[in-house]
Amino acid sequence: MALAVLSQLKQALSTLNPTELREQAERPILVGLVAASAEDLGEMEQFFAPAHFSAERRAQAARVLVRGGSVDCDIHIYHTSLQKPSNAFWFDPEAPEDCIRSIIRNREDLMIPLARQLEPFRKPVSHRIIRSIAKENALFALATALPDVVPSLTMIPWAVGEFTSDTAFLTMNQIRMAFMLAAANDRAIGYREQKSEIASMIASAFGWRALARELVGKIPFGGGLIPKAGVAYAATYAIGMSFERLYRLGYGFTRTERKAAYEDALDHGKEIASMLLGGLRQRKAS
Repeated sequence: MALAVLSQLKQALSTLNPTELREQAERPILVGLVAASAEDLGEMEQFFAPAHFSAERRAQAARVLVRGGSVDCDIHIYHTSLQKPSNAFWFDPEAPEDCIRSIIRNREDLMIPLARQLEPFRKPVSHRIIRSIAKENALFALATALPDVVPSLTMIPWAVGEFTSDTAFLTMNQIRMAFMLAAANDRAIGYREQKSEIASMIASAFGWRALARELVGKIPFGGGLIPKAGVAYAATYAIGMSFERLYRLGYGFTRTERKAAYEDALDHGKEIASMLLGGLRQRKAS
């Protein structure tokens, strides 16, 4: 069984191209900053390129930020002292993180290049990636355990082909997550560049699989579906948070920290799984 899963994982990974993600992350991007005064404008620049940055990092941010904006800018950010166009974003100096969250929510297509080039985007973008991939894995764990719900996998638009093993899909998706997190944190992306992280995910995959199967087996009448999907969510979340710290600070979680992150995420994963299961059953009934 293990050899079959590894064989399918190898085949699945052939469809996962880190080059495309690298190109997306390295896309040139311009952010227009608009304010009524030089003081307000300086406050905005200070948030996106703090004084503690190295000269190199400040120069990188300066190439992205455009004072006053221009028609070439991908997005415009207006200080709250001004009126703004409907497609622009507010910058409130009392709550600057709200601006980051609004941009990520409304311009998901730009979140990775923004995170790569502007440090304040990195942590929130990384957390969004982790939650999204963890949710996809919970959905897949449910879908593979329920008959006649394959069409629901259109909710995971990038997934292609058929997976006889949920372990292969979940691991591949975690590797995809590692690529995305590295891209968002301006780290090297690729199978060779991230071989240690990929090896650790493959090595731990069968442990999570065994735990999920044990939970399903102990709870009769299909009641183990929620714990199984909860494990898929929590395991992916714990791995993602460890990688986020690795790429941001240079070191990941210890085994104890990863276990604690998993346990903290498990109950939330079960709640997510319960909501997803309700949606799948509604789709099946319609």
